[in-house]
Amino acid sequence: PPLNPKVSRSLVILRSVLQVAMVPEAPRPFPTVDVPDHAHYTIGSVILTIGITGMIGNFLVIYAFSRSRSLRTPPNMFIINLAITDLLMCITQSPIFFTTSMHKRWIFGEKGCELYAFCGALFGICSMITMTVIAIDRYFVITRPLTSIGVLSRKRALLILVAAWAYSLGWSLPPFFGWSAYVPEGLMTSCTWDYMTFTPSVRAYTMLLFIFVFFLPLFIIIYCYIFIFRAIRTTNQAVGKINGSVHSHGSTRDSMKSFHRLQNEWKMAKIALIVILLYVISWSPYSTVALTAFAGYADMLTPYMNSVPAIIAKASAIHNPIIYAITHPKYRIALAKYIPCLGVLLCVRPRDIRSTSSSFVSTRRSTVTSQTSDISSQFRRQSTFKSRLSSASDSESGLTDTEADLSSLGSRPASRQVSCDISRDTAELPDFKPSSSFKSKLKSHDSGIFEKVNSENGRCKIVDKL
Repeated sequence: PPLNPKVSRSLVILRSVLQVAMVPEAPRPFPTVDVPDHAHYTIGSVILTIGITGMIGNFLVIYAFSRSRSLRTPPNMFIINLAITDLLMCITQSPIFFTTSMHKRWIFGEKGCELYAFCGALFGICSMITMTVIAIDRYFVITRPLTSIGVLSRKRALLILVAAWAYSLGWSLPPFFGWSAYVPEGLMTSCTWDYMTFTPSVRAYTMLLFIFVFFLPLFIIIYCYIFIFRAIRTTNQAVGKINGSVHSHGSTRDSMKSFHRLQNEWKMAKIALIVILLYVISWSPYSTVALTAFAGYADMLTPYMNSVPAIIAKASAIHNPIIYAITHPKYRIALAKYIPCLGVLLCVRPRDIRSTSSSFVSTRRSTVTSQTSDISSQFRRQSTFKSRLSSASDSESGLTDTEADLSSLGSRPASRQVSCDISRDTAELPDFKPSSSFKSKLKSHDSGIFEKVNSENGRCKIVDKL
């Protein structure tokens, strides 16, 4: 029987509704979480602040350490590399994290997620390895000062940094080849390696990553600083005994010289220790979350418990410049010198800059003079040509050691020439001629301070580079 027109229209409308309902909605590439909008906006604002602060601060660290000759030393290449990794971390993470937080979901696709997580892993791992290298360098300089003289050149420091980057790259690439994966995390506005899936492959990668990237470097750092503390304590006790007893003037002077050198190295070691501790503290909450999922309790973690530790970990990129701005006087002076507008902000007075340069010039002159007299006295004390030559070499090693210390403590003065007349000391040695090994020792241990050594008629001229 014919249908009522009203019923027919109703059936047509119902059929069209069913057809529309049956059309599948275009799936979004990544899921979202049901949290208030203000949570995304708050996290986005925090990560943007961290990013801007880290970019500016680490750029200033790189600029100051690269421009200042007193800071441009092989050990400080590690600090520059640390600032570079933190700067790249801020550049690659903060803008993207901020954008996705404003959209309340990940909008850059699967490849964008993998690349974002890869950059975060690479720069984070390289920061940890660089801090380990800094701790090892402080360990050798403080606990084995004689064996470390002239060992770390610019070329060797560069090779060490290349090895650190290769090591970090080796642990960042496996998720691209099926060992674990890079996936969204937390509020689904950022990506990291997959530590939530409870499978043998994912758990194996997570376990090895923590052992060789977090716990092993942390153990090495702790080991180094334990022996650094012991060396400082032993030196303090030795200096106390020397001050309380009667010793020769030369022995007391050498001991005090060694003590002051250790004090200066310990100041730098303390700054490095503060940077390392803050880095470890920043990554500890994130590590705890990942280890909780590794143990099989991923269902206990909420989106907030995943995202907030990730933000705290990324905030480690801003610690380095802040610590150096507070505790490193020569870094502040370098910034005030090359960026005068920051002098007032860092509480650096103009006379501090002038006094630093002038005091270094006078200190350096007096040091060269005293070390030259040590060479002369060594020549006089020895009775044979061979012993005289080896003694002179030892004295020159002491000269370059002191100069190397000064080069790390102050800026180098303008061009000048220091001449020392040792003809009187070698008058009793008519056949004495400085050997090529003696000259090469002077050149190889100059740490970039001396350029050349000439020997003419019993005179040695030590010519400064600049």
